[in-house]
Amino acid sequence: MSRSGVTVVVVPPATANGPLHVGHLSGPYLAADLAARAARARGERVVATAGFDVHQNWVLTRAESEGVPVEKLAAAFRDEIIGALDAARIRYDVFLDPQSAAYRRGVTTLAADLTEAGRFPMRKITLLACEDCERTLHQSYVVGTCSWCGSGAAGGGCEGCGGYTAADNLTDAVCNRCGGRPRPFQATVPVLSLEDYRQELIEVWLRAELNDRARQIVTHYLERRLPDIPLAYPTNWGLEGTGPHEGLRLEVYAEVGLSTVYGVAQGVQPGAVGLEATSRAMAEVGSWWHFNGIDNGFYFTMFWPALYVACGVPVDAIGGAQVNEFYTLDGAKFSTSRNHAIWANDFLADEDVDIVRLYLAWDRPDRYASDFTESSYREFEAWVRPLLDGAVRVPALPAALAEADVQRGTAALRLRGFDPALAARSVLNGLAAGAPGARELLAILTGR
Repeated sequence: MSRSGVTVVVVPPATANGPLHVGHLSGPYLAADLAARAARARGERVVATAGFDVHQNWVLTRAESEGVPVEKLAAAFRDEIIGALDAARIRYDVFLDPQSAAYRRGVTTLAADLTEAGRFPMRKITLLACEDCERTLHQSYVVGTCSWCGSGAAGGGCEGCGGYTAADNLTDAVCNRCGGRPRPFQATVPVLSLEDYRQELIEVWLRAELNDRARQIVTHYLERRLPDIPLAYPTNWGLEGTGPHEGLRLEVYAEVGLSTVYGVAQGVQPGAVGLEATSRAMAEVGSWWHFNGIDNGFYFTMFWPALYVACGVPVDAIGGAQVNEFYTLDGAKFSTSRNHAIWANDFLADEDVDIVRLYLAWDRPDRYASDFTESSYREFEAWVRPLLDGAVRVPALPAALAEADVQRGTAALRLRGFDPALAARSVLNGLAAGAPGARELLAILTGR
């Protein structure tokens, strides 16, 4: 049974260590925009979030490797990210900007309130640091082998299986900056004990929509004791904590989750700051949907839902996640670090945005990985261009069938059963036959 209330569409913030590429657009960014536009067209009240993330220590790592101030590097990529979203006609109601004072106050206040309410208790735990350079080993500072699937992985998450990776569960972990071995040390930090939320997570995922790979992640973790996740570290990069978190920096995935809740609260009840006001805003939420790549599987299946519940998001509002697999370029994964990418700003400046959005919806790697090639894009462009210009494709579907196809495509943009590839195919059939509703569906898909 669905709840009434605000429809929340969440896009993970883009990491400010590089510009967006076409692989990013094809995954969560365009899909979330399509879902939000379609929900508004159905008359729903929607809060869609977007943003960028400067507190992954990958950002500091890149700045240090290039010898530039990290704030300058982050600000430059922030502008590129916003430019790409605008060029792609991706709209949002709330933009999460970690460089703004309101964001920092809102997120750190919510984190502190949650600790003081006993939901993120302070605990003395064992962490690992590099015995040579003394950095706390987390996120990009640690690499090793995933203990679940055997893939090489850094801290945070494994791209191979989507599981949770940390210095204490990676096999043969070493410092990613100097190669030093880990040494244990004691620290008192806030902790989210996922085991405390087991029943809520089971309730969420018995009802929620997930693809098979994401559900495998849920199954893997629910078969054992759920992990305790540190929510802040004594480290040199990240959002500085306040109150009980003084002297610590928030763990970046905790910051992302908290900033999402803070941002949605602003969209629902502007000015809501702190746990009490945020909980009141969350009571207005009817459904909450994530758009993510599979490499963040642990976070959108386990960690963020538990964090949301702790913040007052109703358990029965958490609808699930629309997950994309990897989009490859000429057979190899898009990679910012290897410069193997088609950069979104460059591509959108040279191409018809209508065609780009339609093609990326049509070729979206949702059920399985798909591959972008220049030749396939040009063939699609040549096929679709006449339809957008009003030409009829021969032979077209019979009128009754084309109308039914448009109705099917419109329904395919509902959050449950979301299928933008079907919507794209349906609208092309509808345009060819001049079917009722085709132009309205086209407006959603192209963002016009």
